[in-house]
Parts: sequence; structure tokens; C-alpha cells
Amino acid sequence: MTAPRFRLAPAGLAVAAAMALAGCSATGGDTSRNAGSEAVAFAMSKTYPSALPVQYRKTEVVDPTGETPGTIVIDTAEKYLYLVQPDGRALRYGVGVGKEGFGWTGEAKVGSKQEWPDWVPPPEMLERRPDLPLRMSGGPENPLGARAMYLYRDGKDTLFRIHGTNEPLTIGKAMSSGCIRMINFDVEDLYGRVPLGTNVVVR
Repeated sequence: MTAPRFRLAPAGLAVAAAMALAGCSATGGDTSRNAGSEAVAFAMSKTYPSALPVQYRKTEVVDPTGETPGTIVIDTAEKYLYLVQPDGRALRYGVGVGKEGFGWTGEAKVGSKQEWPDWVPPPEMLERRPDLPLRMSGGPENPLGARAMYLYRDGKDTLFRIHGTNEPLTIGKAMSSGCIRMINFDVEDLYGRVPLGTNVVVR
């Protein structure tokens, strides 16, 4: 992999980094609406919501990226994540990406992986949303979802992640604080396919 390059829109740079550290879960809406049975149902479901457009459901396609097999490529404009396969193929997943002012591009590696990660809202988010918990343990109601892959460059945490979500209808939209979100059973599938050190290219 070439030397990592990261570009974050200047507006909100410091805030975006801090929010990314907490899991990039803020959407600007009422996070508390996910609490309870609805969030659990979304988190544990193994089917796509009927309202989710077909193009954002996992499928195998001709590889459009030109990258080495095993590489994760994220197309932020089209809201797709590709896991490049041998023989010119790729697995394509729908994703949610950073909202305006929180988008980024660059290269990194999967430096850490965690199942049902905890979520810790940063001070900046708590100032805006004092109703949020100081910490939320991993589980079906957690906005980070079932799995998280932490992106590193030069051995350091970039503060960006690929993670699950209990808001499946945000897939295909730009609503996060910079991280890449996936439907839970898709992120579980990806998590099981990629080892630590996997190259990640965000375009």
C-alpha cells in the first residue's frame, strides 16, 4: 500500500475527529429513539428491510476498483463498500458514509477488530445531547452495532471505523460523523472475511 493519505473537509475537522473516536454514530437526530425493542429487532435481524433499495444489498459483482484481492474499497459517492476477490470479482455491500463536513478519503489498514463494541459519546456530543449516556456497553441497542473494524495508518488510530448500525435505513445515505456504517449482518460477514492488516482505500 502506498503512503496513507487522508483528507477531511476543513469544516468541523476537530469535532469530526472527536466524534469519530466515539463511534461516528451521530446522525443529528434523536439517537434515543433506537432504544428498546425496535433497535434489538434491527440489530438481530438477518434480512434486509423491505424499504432498503436492492442496490444496497450484498451482491457479487465485476470488480470496478482495480485493487489487489483482499483490499476493502469504499466508494463514498455511490455508498458502496467492495471487498476485492480473485478473478476480477468483488463482494459489494451498501454503506452509510459521513455527512457534509465529515467526509474523508485516504488509505489505511484494519488495525483492530471488536465484536459488539462499547460506545462512549465524546464531550462535544454530550454538550449537544445531554440526554445521551456517558457510556453504552456493546449490545443490540448500541449504535455501533455488532462489529467494528478500527482503521489505522502508520500504526496509529485514525479515529475512523467500519461498524454496524441499528439504523438500517441510513444505509445508502450520508448521515454519519465520518465512519462507515453497515447493516449488522453485513458487517458480521465482512468482519469474518478480513484479517488484521487488511488494506482499506476510501475514495
